[in-house]
Amino acid sequence: DGGASALDEVVRRLTEALDLITFFTASDKETRAWTLRQGQTAFDAAGTIHSDIARGFIRCEVIRWNDLLECGSHAEAARRALQRLEGKTYVVEDGDVLNIRFNV
Repeated sequence: DGGASALDEVVRRLTEALDLITFFTASDKETRAWTLRQGQTAFDAAGTIHSDIARGFIRCEVIRWNDLLECGSHAEAARRALQRLEGKTYVVEDGDVLNIRFNV
């Protein structure tokens, strides 16, 4: 039926109108999608997840979602040098997978 594609189109247009992007957190057990406004930083992303993570932000590992899927794991992505370390001023891009390192 066309309902799913119509809903997808409404969500896509609203996301664009609100200037939102989607980033992900992924582990062996769980993958979650989060939203941020276009232009927000890794520090902002950390705060979206939890204020304690933002407070203790050290740095984050970043990989593109498609690269992670192709590699199959964070370890393989790192081996292929597709995963990089970024600081709190890194501007998160739509489709980034973040592993935020923090200490509280």
